[in-house]
This record gives sequence, C-alpha cells and structure tokens, in this order.
Amino acid sequence: MPVSRTKKKEILEALTGALSKAASVVFVNFHGLGVLDAMAMRKSLRSEGVSYSVAKKTLVRKALESAKISGEVPTLPGELAVAYGADLTAPARGVLSFQKKFENKVSILGGVFEGKFMDKEAMLSIAAIPSQKTLYAQFVNLINSPIQGLVIALNGLAEKKSLSNL
Repeated sequence: MPVSRTKKKEILEALTGALSKAASVVFVNFHGLGVLDAMAMRKSLRSEGVSYSVAKKTLVRKALESAKISGEVPTLPGELAVAYGADLTAPARGVLSFQKKFENKVSILGGVFEGKFMDKEAMLSIAAIPSQKTLYAQFVNLINSPIQGLVIALNGLAEKKSLSNL
C-alpha cells in the first residue's frame, strides 16, 4: 500500500526532528526478521532509551541531508530501520545484541556518531563499548583491587604473627 504525501511529510518531519536531537544513530537492515522478533527488539531497545523506526530510504536520506551531518552516507542496502537515542553507545549496543541473536536477519549498516557518518566497522566497534554503568563498575574494581590485595596481605601477616605468639 503506497504511503500518501501527507503521511510521508509527517514521517520526514519526525525523522528530521529525531535525527537532529539524537546523540547517535544506527542504520539497521532487518531483512527476514519476523513480527514477533521485531516487537521484542523494539521493546528491548525502548527499555534502554533507544527509539527504533522503519522508514523508506528516500525519506531517511532527505532527513539526513537536512540534518547536515558531515561525511559520506554509508550504503544502505535492503530494508532500512533507524535506531537512535540520547546515549552515544546504547543504540549500537542494543542493535548488536540482536544482530548476534538473529544472525542474517538483523545487521548494522552504519550510523551517525558525534555528528559524523560512520561505516559498518566503526559502528560495530562503538557497539563493543560497555555501558556507562559497566565502565564505572570496572573503574571502581580497578581502583579497589590493589587496596584489597594490601588488606589481604596485612591480614595474612597479622594472622601469622598471632599464631607465632601462641
């Protein structure tokens, strides 16, 4: 069923607004993805604060042109969806988790990161970055590790000394 001009205009305005406000955008090919799987992916992405919308390539290209993003638009074969959010890595991380889950049905085609177009490889490397909470936990563990080692060593010395006094 063809989309009317007014509906296309609404979609274009929504995409333009979303792309201008988003910190990062991921272009997703979802060829062969079932409806239930797509709904599960949307729900999971939404819980991470990531929006996901399907649109015609021509409308996405027009929205990207109006957003004035630097670089060259990556090739966008197949069915196209756009995942975007305020977090820099959440859209790519969320789509990558479903790319692993649904092999050959969902794939990252490229994206926009910090106002520049990125190719598939760059977006996959961005997707490998852990969430901010995980990075904080890793940092705290890194700081805590030497202190914990010192405490264990001091405790061992104290126990040894108390045993030698008996």
